[in-house]
Amino acid sequence: MTTLNPKSKLLLVEDDKSVSQTLRTILSEEGYEVSIAESIAKARELIQREYFHGVLLDLWLPDGNGLDFIKELREQLPLSPIIVITAHGKTEHVVRSIKEGAYDFLEKPFSMERLLLTLKKALEFSFGEEEGEEMVGNSRAVMAVKELIRKVAKSELSVLILGESGVGKELVARQIHRLSGRKRFVDLNCANLSDELFEAELFGYEKGAFTSAHSRKEGKLELAHEGTLFLDEIGDLSPKAQAKLLRVLETKQFSRLGGNQVITSNFRLISASNKDLKAMVEEGSFREDLYHRIAGVVIEVPPLRERKEDIPLLVEFFLKKYHCKKHFTEESLKLLKSHRWKGNVRELKNFVERLCILHEGEEVSKADVERFLGITYQEDLSELFEEKDLRTAKQKFEKLFIQKKLREYNGDVKKVAEVIGIDLSNLYRKIKLYGIEI
Repeated sequence: MTTLNPKSKLLLVEDDKSVSQTLRTILSEEGYEVSIAESIAKARELIQREYFHGVLLDLWLPDGNGLDFIKELREQLPLSPIIVITAHGKTEHVVRSIKEGAYDFLEKPFSMERLLLTLKKALEFSFGEEEGEEMVGNSRAVMAVKELIRKVAKSELSVLILGESGVGKELVARQIHRLSGRKRFVDLNCANLSDELFEAELFGYEKGAFTSAHSRKEGKLELAHEGTLFLDEIGDLSPKAQAKLLRVLETKQFSRLGGNQVITSNFRLISASNKDLKAMVEEGSFREDLYHRIAGVVIEVPPLRERKEDIPLLVEFFLKKYHCKKHFTEESLKLLKSHRWKGNVRELKNFVERLCILHEGEEVSKADVERFLGITYQEDLSELFEEKDLRTAKQKFEKLFIQKKLREYNGDVKKVAEVIGIDLSNLYRKIKLYGIEI
């Protein structure tokens, strides 16, 4: 089961201050971050500014009925479970709240054990039930992608998944397939495929169709009948291959290479690319008619740098995946969040796997993270050029320079002072001024 973030954010809509403060205290002790709204208007204001992973909603509020607010909550927070709490529960209220989209209904007074168990199950249900088959994360960006996945899964629309390498485009494709109920998932990576190899893989071939065709082979289209065909890196297809694919998408019919039998395949197409296909259409390197065929719905998967709040959750997920008992310090997690992650989630996964194999001890410090990431200072230096004030930029550079030299000489302050040519007392003063850890 997907691991939950210990800092899941909850919105408590409750006008009774004694009840709201008691609930916040208990829920905070359980690791939740709780915001309180004493009215519907205040709740509406909060959900415009923040994303909440779950909502506890009282029915009787000073400016309206909570039942009437459920629909609005579902629209604003589509994946966040709503648990209704009230001291005046009636059967019709229970029925209507569930019908409007609430996850559960608890009548006051209820035990905290029951509330905590209900909340835990609701969040687990919301975040996904099968480990490894859904994007890990509960940031607003990831929740938006998850909601779109659930909306399009049961349809017959073709889906185009866009995003940088390593963001998890295939994971999104597999999740759509899993929720669609189709029979099988058949994938083909189009990168670096010659036209001949693409056709052989897509259509299959008869024995003797070409020199190395020693037996009949079913193609991906045939195998994907009643299932999902996933074409990864579709932007790499040549104009000739694009034309062949377009013809199949229009008719859903084809023949194996070297054969005359017309085969019909009922497949659902999902494509992915790390390229800007619209720009390719404009420059003429990708067919516009093919683009419209494959892009019934477009899902853009955000890069890791745009959902940095998911990094601790992803680290925890990968640690459990590799059965690795490591503990990251706050400083080390802070450094992971500041890293650019050009390889996105794939790079983070490889980092955690490498650390699990090679790192001695259970605690992972900031220095350990730097060592395993092989951090240079190119990224930090790039930030200096964004500074408008020369004095501030010089101070930042001086701090980075001293930190680098201290690591280079294993924290030997006296040696560093000698190497960089300043008095030892002056170096100690700068270390204190910049808050540098030795």
